[in-house]
Order: sequence, then C-alpha cells, then structure tokens
Amino acid sequence: MFGFHKCTAKKSRTVRGIVTSGYEQPAIPDTATCIRLMDEYGMLENIRHHSLVVAQIADALIVELLDDPVWAPERALVLAGALLHDIAKTPCLDGNCDHAAAGGDICRKHEYPEVAEIVEQHVILKDHDPDRYNSGRFTAMEIVYYADKRVRHNQVVSLEERLEYIIDHYGNDDPELHCLIRENFQRCRELEQALFRVLPFNAEALEQRIRFPQLPDKVLNNPWA
Repeated sequence: MFGFHKCTAKKSRTVRGIVTSGYEQPAIPDTATCIRLMDEYGMLENIRHHSLVVAQIADALIVELLDDPVWAPERALVLAGALLHDIAKTPCLDGNCDHAAAGGDICRKHEYPEVAEIVEQHVILKDHDPDRYNSGRFTAMEIVYYADKRVRHNQVVSLEERLEYIIDHYGNDDPELHCLIRENFQRCRELEQALFRVLPFNAEALEQRIRFPQLPDKVLNNPWA
C-alpha cells in the first residue's frame, strides 16, 4: 500500500521514460484514501470498477517506465490519478458539469494539486508533444490519459474499439464533434506508438500485463486482492 507524501518545493526532473513535473515529495493519497474519496463522492459501482481497471493499466505501464525505486512516489501519483480520474463522474452524469474539471476541483479541495492536474487532463491533454514522446519521455498525466482510453467500462480494449464507443455514446450525431473526438484519438495513437517503442511488450499484450496493489476487501469484493 502506498503512503501519503507531503508537498515540498516544486522541481522538475527526468528519469528513464518519465518526466516528473511536480513536487519532490508530492501530496499523494494512498489507495485506501482514494477508496474513501470514492465513497465520499458517491462513485457508482460501475465507474469504480472502470477506475480500478484504468489503474491496473496505468500501473502496468509505469512499472516498466520506472526502473529506479527512489521514484516510487511517481508510481503512487500515477495510481492515485488513475483511481480518482472519474471522481466527479457520478455527480456530473446529468450533464450539469464537466467531470474532468469538477474532479480536479475535488482533488484541489483535498489538497492534492498534482493529482488534480492528472484528473483535469484525462479526457484531453493540454500538452501534446510528439517530439518528447519520440525521445521516450512521458508524464504521469499522459500515462493516465492513455490508460483511460484503453478501458471501456471494465474491459481492456483497443483504441479503435474505445473510439467507436465514444462516438456512439457521446458523439450526439454531430459530425463536428465526431471530428474533434477523432482528432483526440489520433493524438492518443501517436502517444501509444511512442510508448510501445519504449516498453518491452506491445499494445496488444497490455491486458496480460495488468496487476494491482492490494486493496481494501470491501472494494467490489476486489477480484485482484
């Protein structure tokens, strides 16, 4: 189980495969705290299950990108961002709010600013940087953004399958919106291609690589405990 890390001065560093752009010791909620926040904000069971699988995917990526144990907090940051990426999804289901922005607000309210940045950008990244991707360097935000695009409900799927689902369910029969969604997924494809040039397995094998830290037993009768 990951611990809780208090904020100190902000400083950017680069380790193999990961660009760290936050605090040397960021404020990161441990897994139990993430589950408590899911309870506090009434996360529906299906959304919780989706979040757990996204966290599995993100963890499978980060453990290969981080080869130095001193950067374990960065792994914890990715996991917390993945677990909480849909923290505001349930209250926003009626369409009265942007769940990514609202989720960021929740994380900031609880004093997790770096997690907030991940949550705010899990749908659309603010910084698309193919040159950096092609040099083999990725941020925590990009790991969670990609992981979310690989999970439909609680199933690991390809980007093409996820794109089809998003178009069908959120495209509103609007050609302009469809175009924007496709552009977002094209950026995600570029990220995927760069990731799997660095990783020791291919995108199709990702589902076989997933694993997850031990969670409290009450979480969906956790199938991975």
